[in-house]
Amino acid sequence: MKEKIQKILSNSGLGSRRNIEKKICNKLIKVNGKIVLLGERFIKKDIQYILLNNKKIILKKDIIKIIIYNKPIGEICTNKDPYKRITVFNKLPKLYYSKWISVGRLDINTSGLLLFTNYGELAYRLMHPSYKIKREYLVRIFGKVSKKKIFILKKGVRIGNSISRFDEIINLNYKKKNQWFKVSLLQGKNKEVRLLWLSVGIKVNRLIRTRYGEIILPKNLKSGCFLELNANNKKKIFNSVNL
Repeated sequence: MKEKIQKILSNSGLGSRRNIEKKICNKLIKVNGKIVLLGERFIKKDIQYILLNNKKIILKKDIIKIIIYNKPIGEICTNKDPYKRITVFNKLPKLYYSKWISVGRLDINTSGLLLFTNYGELAYRLMHPSYKIKREYLVRIFGKVSKKKIFILKKGVRIGNSISRFDEIINLNYKKKNQWFKVSLLQGKNKEVRLLWLSVGIKVNRLIRTRYGEIILPKNLKSGCFLELNANNKKKIFNSVNL
């Protein structure tokens, strides 16, 4: 079966499809010595070699891996940082023929569950809004939240160019000044949870992601540590995105 080169490279953990497409447009990728055109398809077994930025790419793959990482506050979700801050990738185990792809991101002040995989198609589907993967968070705020505000947050508010909403909001300790809520939503835009609360005049002072799709953050997984998923949990994730 013929596949686009961006899919082949992405599935080998060599970048996102979008970034690979940019390299194709800039004529930075060659297959068997020929510059690749956008939209061109190949049979994988017929590929003798690939040059990316004039460097030879070996299409070997590790066994498909998926890990959970319990991100602490203060770490950033990029591979490299010009300011030399600690990134989540500093803590991950080494891969030899592919690289880790982050399934979404958490901002520097948010902690909790991050998923990583070396399989590009899986990462792509887990992040794509059409698959409606549930993200669940614990949120701490100060002060009371009226029923009207809860109604607005579940109905939806405009953030940027689109409507965002919580799929579920549960108050875990409504009698205290510092209140904890469990919230869930079916997409993962940048700082969406914080911006939703801010839209009704409430500032979040603690945010922890506890679930992504079928995977729940284990209570015994310490902050800054990772855990590789077993075959049963991998199967659940693959089934959730029709792989």
